[in-house]
Amino acid sequence: MPNHLAAQNTPQLSQLLSMEDPHAVRTEVERLILRIHPSFDLSFIRKVFADVIDLFAGNYPGYRACNTTYHNFQHTTDATIAMARLIHGAFCSGHQMSPREVELGIAGTLFHDVGYIQQTNDDGTGAKYTKTHIERSADFLEAYFRKEGLPGDDIRDCRDMLACTGLTVRIADIRFRSFEVRTLGMMLGTADLLGQMADRSYLEKLSFLYREFKEGKVPGFEQEIDLYLNTLSFYETTKRRFATELGGVNRFMRAHFRDRWGIDADLYEEAIERQMTYLREILEHYRPGYREHLRRWGSLGEPEEKK
Repeated sequence: MPNHLAAQNTPQLSQLLSMEDPHAVRTEVERLILRIHPSFDLSFIRKVFADVIDLFAGNYPGYRACNTTYHNFQHTTDATIAMARLIHGAFCSGHQMSPREVELGIAGTLFHDVGYIQQTNDDGTGAKYTKTHIERSADFLEAYFRKEGLPGDDIRDCRDMLACTGLTVRIADIRFRSFEVRTLGMMLGTADLLGQMADRSYLEKLSFLYREFKEGKVPGFEQEIDLYLNTLSFYETTKRRFATELGGVNRFMRAHFRDRWGIDADLYEEAIERQMTYLREILEHYRPGYREHLRRWGSLGEPEEKK
């Protein structure tokens, strides 16, 4: 088949799974785990998934509902399915991971942004924890694991994995207990980025990220347009981070799509490239009215603040 016809017949990432449906995401995650380990005990993953849903929804004792509109529960499920796909792709490429390692990788991803969730007596929004959310996420995970009776090694391994989501973290500075945990950490750092940037509403959601950055006092973004202008160079930096600091584990996506869907392509890379191409076009030709060319607000609700 000619290449252009093959491209026309290849589905887009968003067509494979309803990312707005947590049940659909959990079901696909479980399906991928069972393709790796057919006798895998899913009970802990299911409990974590249910508890994290309750946490984001405000049904977890002592905590408010999530009120960050970029780092919300869908971002968590976007990262979690990306993580499961990377683990499955690695398996298809001949890399073996034990059931425990798979379990910790998925659980760690589900907890990776709970640091944005506030306790009931906290004011403002969780965005004020932008600079400290990774450590807060790890602290919550540690308390949860201790309550569930998990050993200290599991806690340490997951804390090390979560550290890999820091955009400036040097992986070489983290003293992982094993090569496998190091690989999972690089996968989590990769899944976190892939999940959000491949979201079909990513460009619209940058407006929400800007508001989080303002409350979190992240420097360098005086106006919303600054974040959009920065995103193109951020993607170039991200690609270099994938290839170097994060060990190129994004290469496992292609093996996943080939085995699971019969598609010989990396649909994450294709989705992100489409986003960046469209953003570049908007900024080159329609910069003063860039918002008018972002049409996927849908149920997101276009932010009132226009800068």
